[in-house]
Amino acid sequence: MARGPQYNLPFRRRREGRTDYDTRKKLITSRAPRLVVRPSLKHIVVQVIEARPDGDHVVTAAHSSELREFGWKAPCGNMSSAYLTGLLAGKRAKAAGITEVILDIGTHAKRLGSRIFATAKGALDAGLQVPHDKSALPAPERIQGKHVASYSKTLAADPERYRRTFSAYLKQKLKPETLPEHFAEVEAKIKAG
Repeated sequence: MARGPQYNLPFRRRREGRTDYDTRKKLITSRAPRLVVRPSLKHIVVQVIEARPDGDHVVTAAHSSELREFGWKAPCGNMSSAYLTGLLAGKRAKAAGITEVILDIGTHAKRLGSRIFATAKGALDAGLQVPHDKSALPAPERIQGKHVASYSKTLAADPERYRRTFSAYLKQKLKPETLPEHFAEVEAKIKAG
């Protein structure tokens, strides 16, 4: 570790790579609520957070596991579930009186067309205003899962590989070829509810 009178020890969360304080300061001084998206391998967590003098306050939140209540059978960590979780969080934020949010992706990489931006697209379709670049949003075909359906059709010739690749879908009694139709059903239920 560096020594000397001129050395300033960075904050612990900065050393751990968990918080970028420059970006956080800009987000908080904007005074707009933040749409905080935190993906993991199996789930997506979306929160609408307001910064207050006594600390951050979570206004609304949505977890991808909540999609099961709407009949979602596919895995909860994919592109389609990220969009649906953003849609659910956006509807809850609108119900709480929030109309505009700023996307907060933390220290995650800004990959165009990623699950994080699929979540932002869901919030946009729910009616929230989210400043964004349209090229960052994923294509509608990917959000609906059409790429999964077409890939599953190519694997149908090899039943063993098909079962291994889509075991999570088959365990829930969902054929991956029908993912776009299943996505449309769940999306309609979220919009209606």
